[in-house]
Amino acid sequence: MTAALSSAPTRTVSEVAAESGVAPSAVRFYEKHGVVEAERTAGNQRRFGAAAACRIEVARLAQRVGLTVREIAELFSELPPEPGPEDWQHVADRLVAEAEHRVARLRSQLDALGSDGKLCELPAE
Repeated sequence: MTAALSSAPTRTVSEVAAESGVAPSAVRFYEKHGVVEAERTAGNQRRFGAAAACRIEVARLAQRVGLTVREIAELFSELPPEPGPEDWQHVADRLVAEAEHRVARLRSQLDALGSDGKLCELPAE
C-alpha cells in the first residue's frame, strides 16, 4: 500500500463523533465552518482523516477559552492535514496567549466594577 493510500481519509462522521466525544451533527457543524475537512466518496458520503477527532477536541478547548468557530478555523488553516507535535504546540501557545489576554481584560473589567463608579460610565473594553 502506498503512503497516499494509507493516509486517505477513511473515518465516517459517526466514527469521528465517537472519537471526539461530540454528536455527529457537531462534526458536520465543524466541517461546515472549516475546522475539519472531509472528502466525499462516490456515494457522496463524508470521509475524514485521522486528525479530525483531535482537531474537534482542540476546537472545543479553544471555544472554552473564548474563541469563535471562525477564529478556530483561521487558526487551524495554518496546520498541515496531519499535524505533528510541533504544530499542535504552536496552536497551544496561541491558545495560552489568547486565554491570558482575555483574563487580563476580565481583570480590568472587574477592577472597573469595583471602582464605585456608575456602571453606565465605566470605560468600554
